[in-house]
Amino acid sequence: MRIELGGLTVDVLSDGRFSLDGGAMFGVVPRVLWERRKPADERHRIRLGLHCLLVRSEAGPVTLVDTGIGAAWDDRRREIFAIDRVPGIEAELARCGLGPQDVELVVCTHLHFDHAGGNTRALEDGRFVPAFPNARYVVQRGNLEQEARRPNELRRASYLPHTFEPIAEAGLWELVEGDVELWPGLEVVRTRGHAIHHQSVVVRGRERSLFYPADLIPTAAHLDPPWIMAYDHEPLETLANKKRWLERLEDERWVCVLEHEAEQPVGRVVRDGRRYRWQPLAG
Repeated sequence: MRIELGGLTVDVLSDGRFSLDGGAMFGVVPRVLWERRKPADERHRIRLGLHCLLVRSEAGPVTLVDTGIGAAWDDRRREIFAIDRVPGIEAELARCGLGPQDVELVVCTHLHFDHAGGNTRALEDGRFVPAFPNARYVVQRGNLEQEARRPNELRRASYLPHTFEPIAEAGLWELVEGDVELWPGLEVVRTRGHAIHHQSVVVRGRERSLFYPADLIPTAAHLDPPWIMAYDHEPLETLANKKRWLERLEDERWVCVLEHEAEQPVGRVVRDGRRYRWQPLAG
């Protein structure tokens, strides 16, 4: 789907789908409630999308926001996570008339494997190299240096060194701290909670603005403020940031792209009485 913001074009790219345990995705919310919105399979997994952004403007570099789950998975893990990389980032870029060499900036909301898996690609000899060799890669300094490189026992499985260390070896990391405008119209904002140094992305055009919350609001079912993943490092920080952004998204009628919403990832947040509701936008 292509979204025109006025001077900025955003293409929503799909790296396919995968599945995660429903209980982990909804934390303290009882299954009898969350399964009404996200039915689970026989292994208690729910289906999730892998939606990334391609942002283009005359004012800035060709920018890819998050890179999906990537292709470097053995058969066992591919089955565990039910990974289906169709169409895949490479095919989606080709649909937009681009190749990996045309991407000039990669923004990583954080370095969990389902967001940064496509940062690198494997060579025949087993080595990994940057998948976008002409790009600078942006992430919060703390997410790389404190979380990805020194994960605790609860988070170790979420960070895969082959998705971020080859970027360092190539000298392509650009580490930021806090809220930063990367180029006119594109800004990263720190939204801690899911990770301590998690960031979301704001895209501002002349006519309207777009918010990419990443794992602050992974799916439409997570619009309810207390519906927070068990994966989150700091759930109370997630709660506070989510409430603040939901109010702003509804008040200012921003377009929103939900990274893990499998069916209708592009929409608006609208208030329905005391609750928020997802209003999908047609392509």
